[in-house]
Amino acid sequence: MIPLVYDQINRWAKDDEFFLALLKKLKVNKIADLGCGTGRLTAHFAKEGYHITAVDPNEEAIEYARNKQYPGELDWIVGDSSHLRKHTFDAVIMTANVAQVFLTDESWQQNLSDVYRALKPGGHFIFDTRNPIARVWEEWEKDMTPDVAVHEETGDTLEIWTEYEGFAEDVFTFYETVKNVRTDEVLIREKMQLKFRTKEAIDESLLQAGFSQIEVYGDWEFEQATAESKSFIFHSRK
Repeated sequence: MIPLVYDQINRWAKDDEFFLALLKKLKVNKIADLGCGTGRLTAHFAKEGYHITAVDPNEEAIEYARNKQYPGELDWIVGDSSHLRKHTFDAVIMTANVAQVFLTDESWQQNLSDVYRALKPGGHFIFDTRNPIARVWEEWEKDMTPDVAVHEETGDTLEIWTEYEGFAEDVFTFYETVKNVRTDEVLIREKMQLKFRTKEAIDESLLQAGFSQIEVYGDWEFEQATAESKSFIFHSRK
């Protein structure tokens, strides 16, 4: 994630609507937005009146988030799942495929353990991830055009170019470069990696952490996911 351009190239979409609709159905109050990034979706949670603890390890992203206007009070934490307080939340939510940044099984399982500990009894854990069977990276690699954004301070046009290195086992590596179109200056180049886990592997990891009543929705509809779904949305309970 590159905070400078993240909000501009990730606009409101069907996945955001889905997360808000699911939270409303569950009638929760106190939530943790784990991997909140620049607070793009956190702002919408705040507008709905939830009491939010927003957590992200990226200090720059949290600074971007803090500078936005939110109704109510939010708790901002530069950190990870280990910073969540025990038995505190009605729901913990991870959006924007944050689940895929845990590159080892050990780090993923530790995250699940931390989330389980942070939830109240009966609490909800909600997150999305891409279905590896859908091979979405093949679509990414065909797109040779840059995303475009505007520098907030200078007004200069920015291009965001993506280069794909590909897979090493089940970890996919790519690079994003932000360039100033007017000066041709490269402002940022960042390496990014994603782990593609199967639905079955995630189910098993949730059960191992103690979660139950696991539901998996497909492609931002309140319908059970299938093998052909591009996105899985997991909803489990403590």
